[in-house]
Amino acid sequence: MAKRIGILTSGGDCSGLNATIRAITLRAIQHYGWEVFGILKGTSGLIRRPLEYIPLTVTQCDQGMVRSAGTILGSTTKENPFFFPSEDGLRVDRSDDAIEGYNDLKLDAIIAIGGDGSMRINSKLAKKGGMNLVCIPKTIDNDLAETELSIGYSTAVSVAVEALDRLQPTAASHDRVMILEVMGRDAGHIALSAGIAGGADVILIPEIPYNIESICQQIQNISKTGRNHSLIVVSEAVKTLADSSVLQGKSHNEMPRYGGVSQYLCAELEKRINADTRATILGHVQRGSQPNAQDRILATAFGVKAVDMVAAQDFGKMVIWQNNQLKSVPIESTIDIYSTVDPKGLLIQTAKGIGIYVGDL
Repeated sequence: MAKRIGILTSGGDCSGLNATIRAITLRAIQHYGWEVFGILKGTSGLIRRPLEYIPLTVTQCDQGMVRSAGTILGSTTKENPFFFPSEDGLRVDRSDDAIEGYNDLKLDAIIAIGGDGSMRINSKLAKKGGMNLVCIPKTIDNDLAETELSIGYSTAVSVAVEALDRLQPTAASHDRVMILEVMGRDAGHIALSAGIAGGADVILIPEIPYNIESICQQIQNISKTGRNHSLIVVSEAVKTLADSSVLQGKSHNEMPRYGGVSQYLCAELEKRINADTRATILGHVQRGSQPNAQDRILATAFGVKAVDMVAAQDFGKMVIWQNNQLKSVPIESTIDIYSTVDPKGLLIQTAKGIGIYVGDL
């Protein structure tokens, strides 16, 4: 009897989601002869009545999907099934409705594409309802344990590098210090990789403390060589000299919303040295780009592997990329540990090796 599987995307969007959906659909239909259903807006599509989903077909999943950004299924960061918003403004537990929706669709399994928060919620829901779950990691922050790469990270780095490529000539034209602020939450992976690839002079990440006087000295030393400009990359979670985060408020789930540390650094540098500084905050520009080649390949490989895991009944697991191989590990092992930059790791040593200031180690 043909299997019926569901696909959902939840949490923040990123490049490569549609390529993943496409790969899952093609593998499931063409190789196994299964039916595939896209659940809309994460688990919310299983909660709402009538159920919100779309059948997915080979014709629908053409080559254009591998190139497109965002997710055709939609996503949400606000509608936790265990803490779902109601019309009266309160939050209620609607996990039983999601489980009922899974059963009403007669699904044999769900493949969920998400980050650590989505993994945690979907795993809890699957255990409560006896749902067969396979997860695929996606996050531009690349902060999930076990996997060396997550969908969306490579493209986010490419966007940041392109921004540095555009900032460098204008910095040189006006004798300026350009500060680029990138996303990453509490991990500095994007800032570190983009900074090395984009020729930054200073890279600041939350894992390593910095000294503002050392940054000033770096800029002054560069000026003595005859170069009239500098590039700084800073991760959004880097703290001020007073050891506090620069915030734009809090999100719906009380998580801090970082943003503005680049402007803070501009002000601090101008107090100390005669430098004309400008700040650029990339923000969600890093999420919406057309996926690069690496993300398209990773997304496709993850999608095929996830379907094969369903066929093998390898449930409660997440697909990971490790040592150039695809593997599956228990979901809990990927979300219990936060994967941050290793201050003694290869990329930090690489940056230091070419004279980039990466903080005080």
